[in-house]
Parts: sequence; C-alpha cells; structure tokens
Amino acid sequence: MVLGLSLPAFTLVHVIISLIGIAAGLVVMFGLLGSKSMPRLTAIFLAFTILTSATGFLFPFEKVLPSHIIGIISLVLLAIACVALYAMKLTGIWRPVYIVTAMISLYFNAFVLVIQSFLKVPALAALAPAVAPAPPSGPVFAVVQGLVLVFFVVLTISAWRRFRPMAFA
Repeated sequence: MVLGLSLPAFTLVHVIISLIGIAAGLVVMFGLLGSKSMPRLTAIFLAFTILTSATGFLFPFEKVLPSHIIGIISLVLLAIACVALYAMKLTGIWRPVYIVTAMISLYFNAFVLVIQSFLKVPALAALAPAVAPAPPSGPVFAVVQGLVLVFFVVLTISAWRRFRPMAFA
C-alpha cells in the first residue's frame, strides 16, 4: 500500500501524472520556440513534473537506485526553474536558466518513459530485452535513447535562441 492505494493503483496514478507532465512539457517546449509563455500550461507542466519525481520516491525500495538519483537531480532542476520563472520573472540570465533546467527535467521524464516502455511493452521488450535488474540494452534501445537525447538538445538550444517572452505573468 502506498498512500492508501494498492501498489498497482499507485503505479497507475504515478504513470498518469508522468504522462500529463510529459504532454504538457512538450507543448510548453514547442511554445518556447514561438516565444509563447503559456503560464497555465507551464504551471501544469512544472507541477506534474515535480509530482512525478516526488511520487517516484514513494515506491518501496531497499537501496538507492539510478531512478532515485534522476529524481533528486530533477527536483533540484525544477526548483531552479521555478525560481527562474516565478521569482526572477525570466529576467537576464534567468531566461536561459529556466529553459535549460525545465527542459532537462522534461528530458529526464522522457528518458524514463523510454526505459519503462521497453520494459513494459512486449514488442519493444523483444527488441531490447532487459536482464533484471539491469535496464534494457542493445542497439535498438541505444538508438531510441540517442534520438530522444538529440531531439531534446536541438529543441532546448532552439528554445534558448528563440524564446523572448514579452512578459510572464
């Protein structure tokens, strides 16, 4: 039981939170490319991405795993992104700080989504089998993760260059 939910129910809630954060984050990312601030959707992205990392720590575990380290780093980055956005209002250096920290956090969620997809979707698992407790591996998995990384690097750099908000309320 986690927060009064069975482990499968809690896992489903965690996955839904993660998918909402990723979907909102991708829309926000593409909005940055067009200098669109989208304050409400940005708040949803940040809140659900924070919830994703925070709820990840509620799963039972015996030792610190790589997922916990990613979660800690993500929460630190999200705290910085929130300061840059809400306290510093994206002024000066805080605009690129926000872009980079928010987009790395989004990338971490996408990175974990790819891992979980290869673990849980039978067709993908067949392409890159995992040997417990190790994550999936092999050329197909590496290519997919590489493409996701390149996608995020290119779009983060593009957002850094293009995002010039008129004002962020």
